[in-house]
Amino acid sequence: MSVEIILFFVFSVCTLAGASLVIFSKSPIASAMSLVATFFFLAGIYVLLFAHAIAALQIIVYAGAVMVLFVLVIMLLPLKDLGPAFRFTPARWIGAFSAATILSGLLYAAMQWDEYLKNKLPLGTEATNAMSPETLSRFGTLEEIGLAIYTRWLFPFEALSLLLLAAILGAVVIAKARI
Repeated sequence: MSVEIILFFVFSVCTLAGASLVIFSKSPIASAMSLVATFFFLAGIYVLLFAHAIAALQIIVYAGAVMVLFVLVIMLLPLKDLGPAFRFTPARWIGAFSAATILSGLLYAAMQWDEYLKNKLPLGTEATNAMSPETLSRFGTLEEIGLAIYTRWLFPFEALSLLLLAAILGAVVIAKARI
């Protein structure tokens, strides 16, 4: 096993652990800090993929700016009441069953991937990277990221910015009674 594979498994396990802490932590600030750790481990995976620009943007934009925004919104929310105790309602049972079904389908598809490639490729050939050397040399550069964001992914990019704006406005409206 190479060092890259070991680091990939370490980063992926830590990313999954951080994401789990985001979901299951009772304190919103602890969830936010777990999300920061998840962003850093994800940036480590990007570095292993030689996408250094994406890793730097992951840390600067998400672990920096977006998390500051999240912490400000958390600080504006009234967090005194804990809410109802956790109960398994029929909707939660259906949600858990649906999530388990989707997860098992994804795991089955992942296990069948090698068999799919063997059947799709002609005999005697190996699965190779479909990207040309020129495309690989441009992968992860700031120019490629900018072109992708502002051409192909412009609508989702703008929709995400509007969603974040709506979340901020919602937190301000909720906190308005306290201020």
